[in-house]
Amino acid sequence: MTGVPASAAGGSGATPVRGGRLGTAAVNQASLWNIANLLTMLRLVLVPGFVLLLLHNGGYDPAWRSFAWAAFAVAMITDLFDGHLARTYNLVTDFGKIADPIADKAIMGAALICLSYLGDLPWWVTGVILFREIGITLMRFWVIRHGVIPASRGGKMKTLAQGVAVGMYVLALTGPLATLRFWVMALAVALTVATGLDYVRQAVVLRRKGLAAERAAARASAGETER
Repeated sequence: MTGVPASAAGGSGATPVRGGRLGTAAVNQASLWNIANLLTMLRLVLVPGFVLLLLHNGGYDPAWRSFAWAAFAVAMITDLFDGHLARTYNLVTDFGKIADPIADKAIMGAALICLSYLGDLPWWVTGVILFREIGITLMRFWVIRHGVIPASRGGKMKTLAQGVAVGMYVLALTGPLATLRFWVMALAVALTVATGLDYVRQAVVLRRKGLAAERAAARASAGETER
Protein backbone atom coordinates (compact mmCIF):
# COMPACT_ATOMS: atom_id res chain seq x y z
CA MET A 1 0.00 0.00 0.00
CA THR A 2 1.29 3.42 -0.89
CA GLY A 3 2.04 5.54 2.14
CA VAL A 4 0.24 8.91 2.12
CA PRO A 5 0.61 11.67 4.73
CA ALA A 6 -2.26 11.73 7.19
CA SER A 7 -3.12 15.29 6.22
CA ALA A 8 -3.59 14.26 2.59
CA ALA A 9 -5.86 11.40 3.53
CA GLY A 10 -8.08 13.24 5.92
CA GLY A 11 -5.99 12.58 9.03
CA SER A 12 -5.99 9.53 11.28
CA GLY A 13 -5.32 11.09 14.66
CA ALA A 14 -2.16 9.01 15.04
CA THR A 15 0.51 10.20 17.48
CA PRO A 16 3.98 10.68 15.96
CA VAL A 17 6.64 8.37 17.31
CA ARG A 18 10.16 9.43 18.29
CA GLY A 19 11.93 11.26 15.50
CA GLY A 20 8.76 12.87 14.20
CA ARG A 21 7.85 9.94 11.93
CA LEU A 22 4.57 8.11 11.79
CA GLY A 23 4.65 4.40 12.31
CA THR A 24 4.06 2.20 9.25
CA ALA A 25 0.68 1.04 10.52
CA ALA A 26 -0.50 4.60 11.03
CA VAL A 27 0.55 5.64 7.52
CA ASN A 28 -1.16 2.60 5.99
CA GLN A 29 -4.33 3.29 7.95
CA ALA A 30 -4.38 6.91 6.83
CA SER A 31 -3.80 5.97 3.19
CA LEU A 32 -6.61 3.40 3.21
CA TRP A 33 -9.37 5.62 4.57
CA ASN A 34 -9.11 8.36 1.96
CA ILE A 35 -11.91 9.82 -0.14
CA ALA A 36 -10.93 7.91 -3.29
CA ASN A 37 -11.04 4.54 -1.52
CA LEU A 38 -14.28 5.46 0.25
CA LEU A 39 -15.92 6.13 -3.11
CA THR A 40 -14.68 2.76 -4.37
CA MET A 41 -16.08 1.06 -1.25
CA LEU A 42 -19.38 2.85 -1.84
CA ARG A 43 -19.57 1.33 -5.33
CA LEU A 44 -18.93 -2.12 -3.91
CA VAL A 45 -21.69 -1.65 -1.33
CA LEU A 46 -24.08 -0.38 -4.02
CA VAL A 47 -23.81 -3.61 -6.04
CA PRO A 48 -26.04 -5.83 -3.84
CA GLY A 49 -28.36 -2.89 -3.17
CA PHE A 50 -28.70 -2.25 -6.90
CA VAL A 51 -29.51 -5.91 -7.57
CA LEU A 52 -32.18 -5.99 -4.86
CA LEU A 53 -33.79 -2.81 -6.18
CA LEU A 54 -33.77 -3.98 -9.79
CA LEU A 55 -35.21 -7.42 -9.04
CA HIS A 56 -37.71 -6.24 -6.43
CA ASN A 57 -41.33 -7.11 -7.11
CA GLY A 58 -40.41 -9.36 -10.01
CA GLY A 59 -38.11 -6.85 -11.66
CA TYR A 60 -40.78 -5.07 -13.69
CA ASP A 61 -41.97 -2.37 -11.32
CA PRO A 62 -41.15 1.03 -12.93
CA ALA A 63 -40.77 2.73 -9.55
CA TRP A 64 -38.29 0.22 -8.18
CA ARG A 65 -36.38 0.22 -11.46
CA SER A 66 -36.08 3.99 -11.11
CA PHE A 67 -34.54 3.48 -7.69
CA ALA A 68 -32.18 0.89 -9.18
CA TRP A 69 -31.23 3.38 -11.91
CA ALA A 70 -30.40 5.97 -9.24
CA ALA A 71 -28.07 3.49 -7.50
CA PHE A 72 -26.46 2.62 -10.83
CA ALA A 73 -26.03 6.31 -11.69
CA VAL A 74 -24.33 7.01 -8.34
CA ALA A 75 -21.95 4.10 -8.97
CA MET A 76 -21.08 5.41 -12.44
CA ILE A 77 -20.55 8.96 -11.16
CA THR A 78 -18.25 7.84 -8.34
CA ASP A 79 -16.28 5.86 -10.92
CA LEU A 80 -15.51 9.14 -12.69
CA PHE A 81 -14.15 10.78 -9.56
CA ASP A 82 -12.30 8.24 -7.43
CA GLY A 83 -9.46 7.58 -9.86
CA HIS A 84 -9.04 11.28 -10.61
CA LEU A 85 -8.95 12.14 -6.90
CA ALA A 86 -6.45 9.38 -6.16
CA ARG A 87 -4.05 10.56 -8.85
CA THR A 88 -4.49 14.29 -8.24
CA TYR A 89 -4.03 14.19 -4.45
CA ASN A 90 -1.54 11.30 -4.27
CA LEU A 91 -4.07 8.94 -2.69
CA VAL A 92 -3.19 5.88 -4.79
CA THR A 93 -3.08 2.73 -2.66
CA ASP A 94 -2.69 -1.00 -3.31
CA PHE A 95 -6.27 -1.45 -2.12
CA GLY A 96 -7.51 1.10 -4.63
CA LYS A 97 -5.58 -0.47 -7.50
CA ILE A 98 -7.28 -3.81 -6.82
CA ALA A 99 -10.71 -2.71 -5.61
CA ASP A 100 -11.40 -0.01 -8.23
CA PRO A 101 -11.49 -2.30 -11.30
CA ILE A 102 -13.36 -4.94 -9.28
CA ALA A 103 -16.01 -2.39 -8.31
CA ASP A 104 -16.34 -1.20 -11.92
CA LYS A 105 -16.82 -4.70 -13.31
CA ALA A 106 -19.04 -5.79 -10.40
CA ILE A 107 -21.68 -3.09 -10.90
CA MET A 108 -21.63 -3.40 -14.70
CA GLY A 109 -21.65 -7.20 -14.59
CA ALA A 110 -24.48 -7.26 -12.07
CA ALA A 111 -26.56 -4.93 -14.23
CA LEU A 112 -25.97 -6.91 -17.42
CA ILE A 113 -26.70 -10.28 -15.83
CA CYS A 114 -29.86 -9.02 -14.14
CA LEU A 115 -31.13 -7.43 -17.35
CA SER A 116 -30.52 -10.64 -19.28
CA TYR A 117 -32.15 -12.67 -16.52
CA LEU A 118 -35.24 -10.45 -16.79
CA GLY A 119 -35.29 -10.90 -20.56
CA ASP A 120 -34.60 -7.23 -21.34
CA LEU A 121 -31.18 -7.80 -22.84
CA PRO A 122 -29.97 -10.74 -24.99
CA TRP A 123 -27.55 -13.02 -23.18
CA TRP A 124 -25.05 -12.77 -26.04
CA VAL A 125 -24.69 -9.03 -25.40
CA THR A 126 -23.91 -9.71 -21.75
CA GLY A 127 -21.49 -12.44 -22.77
CA VAL A 128 -19.60 -10.27 -25.25
CA ILE A 129 -19.18 -7.37 -22.81
CA LEU A 130 -18.18 -9.51 -19.82
CA PHE A 131 -15.81 -11.65 -21.91
CA ARG A 132 -14.09 -8.50 -23.14
CA GLU A 133 -13.82 -6.90 -19.71
CA ILE A 134 -12.52 -10.01 -17.94
CA GLY A 135 -10.24 -10.91 -20.84
CA ILE A 136 -8.62 -7.48 -21.01
CA THR A 137 -8.07 -7.48 -17.25
CA LEU A 138 -6.30 -10.86 -17.42
CA MET A 139 -4.28 -9.69 -20.42
CA ARG A 140 -3.07 -6.63 -18.49
CA PHE A 141 -1.67 -8.97 -15.84
CA TRP A 142 -0.09 -11.07 -18.60
CA VAL A 143 2.01 -8.16 -19.89
CA ILE A 144 2.37 -6.11 -16.70
CA ARG A 145 6.06 -6.97 -16.25
CA HIS A 146 6.75 -5.43 -19.67
CA GLY A 147 4.72 -2.28 -19.08
CA VAL A 148 1.25 -0.85 -18.58
CA ILE A 149 -1.30 -0.49 -21.38
CA PRO A 150 -2.68 3.04 -20.97
CA ALA A 151 -6.39 3.78 -21.12
CA SER A 152 -7.27 5.01 -24.60
CA ARG A 153 -9.83 7.54 -25.72
CA GLY A 154 -11.76 4.71 -27.34
CA GLY A 155 -11.78 2.84 -24.05
CA LYS A 156 -13.21 5.86 -22.25
CA MET A 157 -15.88 6.24 -24.95
CA LYS A 158 -16.69 2.55 -24.53
CA THR A 159 -17.15 2.96 -20.79
CA LEU A 160 -19.41 5.97 -21.29
CA ALA A 161 -21.49 4.19 -23.95
CA GLN A 162 -21.87 1.10 -21.76
CA GLY A 163 -22.94 3.18 -18.76
CA VAL A 164 -25.52 5.16 -20.73
CA ALA A 165 -26.88 2.09 -22.53
CA VAL A 166 -27.19 -0.06 -19.41
CA GLY A 167 -28.74 2.85 -17.51
CA MET A 168 -31.38 3.22 -20.24
CA TYR A 169 -32.15 -0.49 -20.08
CA VAL A 170 -32.50 -0.35 -16.29
CA LEU A 171 -35.24 2.26 -16.68
CA ALA A 172 -38.66 1.05 -17.82
CA LEU A 173 -38.59 2.97 -21.12
CA THR A 174 -41.16 2.66 -23.88
CA GLY A 175 -41.72 4.12 -27.35
CA PRO A 176 -38.93 6.07 -29.08
CA LEU A 177 -36.69 5.98 -26.00
CA ALA A 178 -36.84 2.18 -25.98
CA THR A 179 -35.75 2.21 -29.64
CA LEU A 180 -32.98 4.71 -28.89
CA ARG A 181 -31.55 2.57 -26.11
CA PHE A 182 -31.24 -0.33 -28.57
CA TRP A 183 -28.98 1.76 -30.80
CA VAL A 184 -26.99 3.09 -27.86
CA MET A 185 -26.37 -0.49 -26.73
CA ALA A 186 -25.39 -1.44 -30.29
CA LEU A 187 -22.82 1.38 -30.24
CA ALA A 188 -21.57 0.19 -26.82
CA VAL A 189 -21.12 -3.37 -28.10
CA ALA A 190 -19.30 -2.16 -31.23
CA LEU A 191 -16.93 -0.03 -29.13
CA THR A 192 -16.46 -2.92 -26.71
CA VAL A 193 -15.31 -5.25 -29.48
CA ALA A 194 -13.22 -2.64 -31.33
CA THR A 195 -11.36 -1.40 -28.24
CA GLY A 196 -10.88 -4.97 -27.04
CA LEU A 197 -9.13 -5.92 -30.29
CA ASP A 198 -7.00 -2.77 -30.05
CA TYR A 199 -5.93 -3.66 -26.51
CA VAL A 200 -4.97 -7.15 -27.69
CA ARG A 201 -2.82 -5.59 -30.43
CA GLN A 202 -1.16 -3.26 -27.93
CA ALA A 203 -0.51 -6.14 -25.52
CA VAL A 204 1.14 -8.27 -28.21
CA VAL A 205 3.36 -5.37 -29.34
CA LEU A 206 4.26 -4.48 -25.75
CA ARG A 207 5.18 -8.07 -24.93
CA ARG A 208 7.32 -8.44 -28.05
CA LYS A 209 9.20 -5.25 -27.24
CA GLY A 210 9.63 -6.34 -23.64
CA LEU A 211 10.99 -9.75 -24.59
CA ALA A 212 13.33 -8.17 -27.16
CA ALA A 213 14.65 -5.77 -24.53
CA GLU A 214 15.21 -8.65 -22.09
CA ARG A 215 17.12 -10.63 -24.71
CA ALA A 216 19.25 -7.59 -25.56
CA ALA A 217 19.99 -7.01 -21.88
CA ALA A 218 20.92 -10.69 -21.45
CA ARG A 219 23.32 -10.55 -24.42
CA ALA A 220 24.90 -7.35 -23.09
CA SER A 221 25.30 -8.92 -19.67
CA ALA A 222 26.90 -12.03 -21.20
CA GLY A 223 29.31 -9.84 -23.18
CA GLU A 224 30.36 -7.98 -20.03
CA THR A 225 30.90 -11.28 -18.24
CA GLU A 226 33.18 -12.60 -21.03
CA ARG A 227 35.36 -9.51 -20.74
